[in-house]
Formats: sequence, C-alpha cells, structure tokens
Amino acid sequence: MVCLPEMKEPTDITRLLERVAGGDPEAWDELLPRLYTTLHEIAHRLMRDQSRGHTLQTTALVHEAFLKMAGGDQRWETRRHFERVAARAMRAVLVDYARARNAQKRGEGWERVMLTEEVAAVTGPKLDVLALHDALDKLHELDPETAEVAELRCFGGLEHGDIARVTGRSKRTVERAWRFARSWLEREMEQTDG
Repeated sequence: MVCLPEMKEPTDITRLLERVAGGDPEAWDELLPRLYTTLHEIAHRLMRDQSRGHTLQTTALVHEAFLKMAGGDQRWETRRHFERVAARAMRAVLVDYARARNAQKRGEGWERVMLTEEVAAVTGPKLDVLALHDALDKLHELDPETAEVAELRCFGGLEHGDIARVTGRSKRTVERAWRFARSWLEREMEQTDG
C-alpha cells in the first residue's frame, strides 16, 4: 500500500492553509494543486483494484470528495485536519455510490467494492462498502479513537506512521488500535453476512 506523498515538509500544506486563512489569495493558488494531488493519490489507491465493470472513476471520486469537503464553512486548519476530512469525504462518496448502485439494482444484491489490499485481507477480495461503513459506525460508538484509525486506514489509505502523525498518537498505539479494529471489523462483518 502506498502512503500519501510527502510534501517538502510535513507542515507545507499547514503553512499554506494558514496563509489562506490570513487572506493571502496567492496561497490558495499554491495550495489547491497540492490538495488535489493528495486527494487523487488517495482516490487512486481506493480505485485501482476495482472490477472492470465499476463505473465510478478516480477523477469523479476526487471531484465528489472535494465538493463534499469544500461545502459549507469547512476550513482545514492543518494538513492533519485535511487528511482526516479527506478520508471521511472519500468514505461518504463511496457509501453514497454503493447505495445508489443498490437502489438501481432493485434487490439484485449489494455492490461489492474493493478498497485496499490491507482492507481486503480483513474481509476477502471483495468488500461491501456499506457493510464496512455500518461496522465502522458501530465501532465508533464503542471506541471513537480506534474507529478513526480504521477509517484513516480503510478510506484514507494511510500507513500506521501517517495515521500516528495525523492523530497525534504513537505509531505503536496506532498499530495496536488497527489490530483491534481489524479483528473487530472482521467479526462484525462476518456476523452481518452470516
């Protein structure tokens, strides 16, 4: 699994966000391509293993996620904040897509969408995005911090070190949280399928 591309410095996007918040119009011109590149990398990882008949394209996922992220008064304070919001936006787009596909099929079964190799190891080669979404919601009720790690891993495609950086936790804590989340999600999704 590929990590998000590192900027020159981890705070590069954060500095640009601060300049945008301060009213610097040139900062937005510098920031937008970097945000787009980051979103495209995430979307590419999520979409690269899709079946040939899958109709949602990487660029469409990027655009839909960005629209969700940019809607309203949303302002990203730091790169960490942006990555968290990006993972949630990608999740929302994929869930909306899966729901729409299910509605079109009129009872023909769930649309299976493969996300990443790591997530596929939990649930098998094809993953029901809606089942993962529901399982993550249940996990969030039990343990919001662990659910955040799982969301960043599954929908953000982040590695443990990146998740540690984004959440401000140690890498070891993130690894423990992911082991628990992976096991919990696997059991929860087996119960849902069974």
